[in-house]
Amino acid sequence: MFRSLLLAIFSLMLVAPAQAAWHEASSDHFIVYSNQSEKAVRKFADRLERYHDTMRLLFNRPTTKPSPSNRVTIYVVKNLGDVRALHGGDVKNIGGFYIPRAGGSLAIVAKVKSSRTEMSQSELILLHEYAHHFLMASAARTYPRWLNEGFAEFYGTAKFGGDGSVSVGLSSKGRAYELALAKDVPIELLLDTKAYAEKKSKGYDSFYGQSWALYHMLHFSPDRKGQLSEYVARLAQSADEMAAAKGAFGDLDQLDKDLNRYLRQRKITTYHIPGDLLKTGKINVRRLRAGEEDIMPLLIRSKRGVNTEQASEIVLEARIVAAEHPNDPAVLAALAEAEYDAGNNAEAIAAADRALVLNPKEINAHIQKGYALARLAPDAEDEAAAWKKMRRQFVKLNKIENDHPIPLIQFYRSYREQGMDPPMIAIDGLAHALDLAPYDNGLRWMMANEFILQKKYDWAAHTLGPLAHSPHQTNLTERAQALLKEAEAKALEAKNDKETAVGS
Repeated sequence: MFRSLLLAIFSLMLVAPAQAAWHEASSDHFIVYSNQSEKAVRKFADRLERYHDTMRLLFNRPTTKPSPSNRVTIYVVKNLGDVRALHGGDVKNIGGFYIPRAGGSLAIVAKVKSSRTEMSQSELILLHEYAHHFLMASAARTYPRWLNEGFAEFYGTAKFGGDGSVSVGLSSKGRAYELALAKDVPIELLLDTKAYAEKKSKGYDSFYGQSWALYHMLHFSPDRKGQLSEYVARLAQSADEMAAAKGAFGDLDQLDKDLNRYLRQRKITTYHIPGDLLKTGKINVRRLRAGEEDIMPLLIRSKRGVNTEQASEIVLEARIVAAEHPNDPAVLAALAEAEYDAGNNAEAIAAADRALVLNPKEINAHIQKGYALARLAPDAEDEAAAWKKMRRQFVKLNKIENDHPIPLIQFYRSYREQGMDPPMIAIDGLAHALDLAPYDNGLRWMMANEFILQKKYDWAAHTLGPLAHSPHQTNLTERAQALLKEAEAKALEAKNDKETAVGS
């Protein structure tokens, strides 16, 4: 009862009349929703695009644009209290968070400041998390934890100039205090993800600060020039992090001494990228319709992810908003999502169909209808026909947005859930979805298991690597490590059998 009361109060807090209109800023790599001024939302989106292009430029990546639905969506809520309520975890000091998903990556942060150069706590968290997103989307493997965090810290302290320039590699006051006061991490633990996880001190240590410092030194120290590239190349050849470190950096005790000496410098080198070198593309800002504004707090909760109790509460509120805005396709699509989350498949399909009459290209309506059809198919009188109907629904969406990963994933899954072997077009589609969203762990797990079924063990091992060696442990990590060992063993067995056959 008490929990329900808290949720009701939180819901009322979110749906209360906003002091400012909600705006949507749409750019090449981001969609931002915020009830701040048009000017503030545009400035925020511009900063994000400049930040993305700074990493692209320094990481020597080509200029590309993701599919519209595969951009990162950022919801800017009222304050840190709302961020923590939406997070729902045990972390009390959280200032923002990011969830990587194929076709639905999102970040939730508190309102950003309008200062020209000063960054809010939420912005700094967002920059750090987007650096992780960029690295995962740009690399064929997951890097050791120190490198992952060092990269995010290196770029996450970015400073934005009023002339359009961006500076990165700056020091952080928080990390400076950490390096000065927190317990040092021995260099052998810093460089070894697994060893650090096993022997990590229960107290606060300087892991993040040291990771930033090492990444910074390897970038700018003349004596260490080329070693970071050598290290990454060695990692690509072997999963042994310590062997790669020793091969690239040499004596680790000397590396530690050099790092301590580097930290005693009075000045540090940084990158300063002039604005005219950055390609940000066009940023379109619009005020949301009245219905979109009213449904937004509920949509944010749905997109965050809900449990059964939360879903049953949200759907009742979504029905009220939809009754007030019966001709808004975005509202009806959000209602379809709420109905689906609450387990109401027929109602979800009905709401989605109403949305699609108003806007045949309402992406979320297509997705929620497809999800509901998939849930109904196993119990249908004509199951085969029901699965075909579900697949047609996602084919429609694929034609609207060819590189949206969700239709590709669901088309493949429909065959497995039906108990059939997927055709090659479905398997190729799943592989393409992973290319589009390499940061989605569930998708990576699915693709690896498909390769196992095809007895393509080398491919399975390659696909599992980033998941099995991820510096951030998930419920899939241990399973991925076990499956990776199995795939590598079977790949070696197949190789030996082939060599034996050739020799005979």
